[in-house]
Amino acid sequence: MALNPERSYGARTGAEARADIDQGLRSYMLKVYNYMASGVALTGIVAMLSNPQSSFGLLAPIFYAEVAPDVFQANLLLWVSMFAAIGMVFFMSFRIGKMSPATAQAVFWGYAALNGVWMSGLFLTYTDMSITRVFFIAAGAFAGLSLWGYTTKRDLTAMGSFLMIGLIGLIIAMVVNIFLQSPMMMFVISAAGVLIFAGLTAYDTQKIKDMYIEGEHEGTASKKAIMGALALYLDFINLFIMLLHLFGERR
Repeated sequence: MALNPERSYGARTGAEARADIDQGLRSYMLKVYNYMASGVALTGIVAMLSNPQSSFGLLAPIFYAEVAPDVFQANLLLWVSMFAAIGMVFFMSFRIGKMSPATAQAVFWGYAALNGVWMSGLFLTYTDMSITRVFFIAAGAFAGLSLWGYTTKRDLTAMGSFLMIGLIGLIIAMVVNIFLQSPMMMFVISAAGVLIFAGLTAYDTQKIKDMYIEGEHEGTASKKAIMGALALYLDFINLFIMLLHLFGERR
């Protein structure tokens, strides 16, 4: 039976197109993960440099005052850095379309650095060993969840909508607990937070992948990669903090 040349050509070009998408997707996701990892690394470096109990805490005098031997209190600049970091997230979310790729990168890394400033306070609450241990637990969990989100054939859209509702409830509960200061409520919030950010890691990974395949990356690949990295960065940092609340050893 003779082959139809046109069908043979069409099949070949279709396979080539799929191969191009697969290769482009791998390169795109690698860029997202590289941005995300660089942000986490920068946050960690700034946190160590801002740790007032560390011999490497060169930035600590800017953000902390020693009110008694080995007792430190955050000053106004630390609180300013925390609120500035929150503002930068909203700024990126609403202005990313008008930013150049270089500006988007600068804002992302600036946000990661500011996060490192206020996260330095974790070293005053938890032991260095437990922070290190929980970090690697969070990294392993994040890697597995993100891999599942990338490879699964299941549509996670419905799960993502449910998780976003849960995230809003989590934020409200955290605000309420600022006034209640309930250890039991904090435990419930942390346990729920682990589940929510674990699910969001898989959901966001699939969403980043689908946006590329659907062609939303055209002409804005670098900025889309940065926004994808920001989403995964937030998932990882919050997963780490929630796990630290559950399993960290306090000083």
